[in-house]
Order: sequence, then C-alpha cells, then structure tokens
Amino acid sequence: MVVLGPDGESIGRVRDIVISISIVRQQPRVLGLVVELLTRRRIFVPILRVTSIEPGAVTLATGTVSLRKFSQRPGEVLVLGQVVETAVRVDDPDLPQLHGLDLHVVDLAMEQTRTRDWVVTKVAVRPPRRLARRRNVYVVDWQHVHGLTPSGLAMPDQGVAQLLELLENQRPVEVAEALLELPDKRRYEVIDALDDERLADVLQELPEDDQVVVLKRLTRERAGRVLEAMDPDDAADLLGSMTPTDAEGFLRQMHPEDSEDVRRLLAHSPDTAGGLMTSEPVVLAPDTTVAEALARVRDPDLTPALASLVFVTRPPTATPTGRYLGCVHLQRLLREPPADLVSGILDTDLPNLKPTDSLAEVTRYFAAYNLVCAPVVDDENHLLGAVSVDDVLDHLLPEDWRERELSGEGAS
Repeated sequence: MVVLGPDGESIGRVRDIVISISIVRQQPRVLGLVVELLTRRRIFVPILRVTSIEPGAVTLATGTVSLRKFSQRPGEVLVLGQVVETAVRVDDPDLPQLHGLDLHVVDLAMEQTRTRDWVVTKVAVRPPRRLARRRNVYVVDWQHVHGLTPSGLAMPDQGVAQLLELLENQRPVEVAEALLELPDKRRYEVIDALDDERLADVLQELPEDDQVVVLKRLTRERAGRVLEAMDPDDAADLLGSMTPTDAEGFLRQMHPEDSEDVRRLLAHSPDTAGGLMTSEPVVLAPDTTVAEALARVRDPDLTPALASLVFVTRPPTATPTGRYLGCVHLQRLLREPPADLVSGILDTDLPNLKPTDSLAEVTRYFAAYNLVCAPVVDDENHLLGAVSVDDVLDHLLPEDWRERELSGEGAS
C-alpha cells in the first residue's frame, strides 16, 4: 500500500508490519510499519504516526520521518516476514471442523482500541492444501488461535510460498536487501526455496561475507550449481575471498567447462583488468550479419553494459578466442543495414586493455574513451574477456558499499 504524508505527498510503500508477540499469552500489539522509501531504503514508522488506513493508502500525521534504516529489535516480529505461514491450531467453537488440524496463517487483522493502540484481533488461517483448496480461508478471533508465540515462530520447516510471491517481481538487489532484514531462520528457509538461477542472481547482490556464509550453508552439489549459474567474474570474486582449500572444494563441484572460466579469472589479481573482466562478453565471427548481432545483444540476461559492445574474432569465439579483429558499438549496429556483415563496420582504432592493467589504468580508460565496456586482449592478440563499468564501480566503492547503515529506528 502507498504511504502518504498529511498533504497527500507520496512517501513510499508498506513492506511489512511490526508487531510484538510475548512469551505469555497476550494479544499482539501493532508497533509500526516497515516503509520502503522511493530510494529503496526501508525505515520504521511508529503506528501512532498513522492517522488513517484506507483501501488504497496509509496516511501519516506528519511528513517528517526518521530516515534511519529499519533494524529489527528483540521482541519485534514481522508479519509478512515471520508470521505468515506459521503453523497454528484453533479451538473456535463455531468451526469444529478445524479442531485438531495443523493450520497455516495467511493474514492478520488489526484494529484500533479506545486508547488509540492498535492490536491484532483476528487471524486468517488455511488448512494444508492437500486437505483444502487455496480459497478455503477461515477468519478466527485471536483468542481461539494457538501457536502464535516466540517458540512457535521458531519451529523449523515453515512455509515460504507467500513470502516468495511477495519477492517474485522484485529485482535481485531488492530481494537481497529483504533477505538481510529477515531473521536467520526465515532467511535460510527462503534461500532453500529459491531456484538455483534466482539464488545465483540474489547471491551476487549480497555483501561478500554473507555470500560466503550462504554458499557454505548449501550442500556442495547445490553450491556447485549456483556457482555455475553466477556470472564467472562474480563467482571468481566470491571464491577468491575464501581460503584456497575451500575455493578448490567448490570448484570441483562445478562442471569442468564452468570451473575452467572461473579458474582463469582467479589466476589474475583482483585489482587488474584480468581480475575485473567477465569471460562471457558477446563475441561474434566476422561473417555474422548485423541482424544476427542485434539478436545476440537483445538477450535479457546481458547487462546493458555488456550489450553495448560486441567483439569480433577469428574462431574460436569462446574466450580465449582466436585473433581479435575489433569491436562494433551498439549504436553502429542500429545504423547499418541488417544484411551487412559485422566485419565491414569494425572499430579497429579503439585501444585494448591488457589483463595486467591496474584498476587505476582501467578507470582512466573508461573516462578517456567514454565507454561502459572494454576488451581485454593478451599479447598474442586473443580476446580474454571484457570489463564493464559496473565491475569497475564494484571495486572503486568501499568494500561494504552493499551494506546499508545498520543502526536504525526500531519500535519501542
């Protein structure tokens, strides 16, 4: 839901609700909202700042909010992150057919009391899908629900289907940020449920220390599959942060063709063009047509930087390639007849990077030639890979740039 200020200005969107669940059986209190700002930062807004909750939006009493990143405190529970899909039982006398069944929470209802506090009043539950269709949801008064306790939330094997549905259309960097905000139990339940390709994309957006923890927690077989699905340069960066023994153990779990690319990248210093490059740029043979080249750069898995430049070489076109002939800029491809060959429109004047060039030299190269992608060529004129501007920025920024400010405003 959209979050509005008192004058109707958009502040962000609700991403979760923070409630308190105590060890003793007390009605859960609503503490506040986790609001995602337009900058993607997630902050905490106390529930007492809310003046109205309408079907389309939440309105606050003030447009001034703390911009500190939300950090969950002890005793605080996230409704979407932790409560949804918790196993509970009910003893509602009006619903005898549910007695004794393991039910799953699908939603909570909250209402404001006379003292202006907000509390959880009802719980929507669903029987296991093998016993009921998805639409069979029952709304039960809170006092008839058992299992919404700290120990109940800590039980293993909690479902994550609704949480995955919430994250489905979010970008990998947004999913990574959401995972970091979850308690460890829920974080790894979500990670275990992600498919290998999706996990590979998300893993690349996590801070390096968290990448290592996640990878080591996976089975060796799955870790190998996830590394294969990662971009070779990102996989090399991750394995390069481990001990040689650990890195070799993961490399052996990968398919030899995939591990070979990563091993070649690991052979270079991480702060050189050889360590920064990806071994999978767009490489074409000289008899490729413009139409075929454009089809290659339309690949949605390519980053915009890698799609900006295609490289033309003699066979083989897998890196390290045959003799490097030159490159063609995307804008040039768009201007030429589709049937023309790329060999006729080569840019042969653009200087190449050497694998030993330092990070400083690579940075100056991008600034001098106004590029977002550049070829890395060895002394024998073989194309080894390409450096993209996002790889350079990753190494120019502080090591912990992916981590947001951890001290945030919590509920009280």
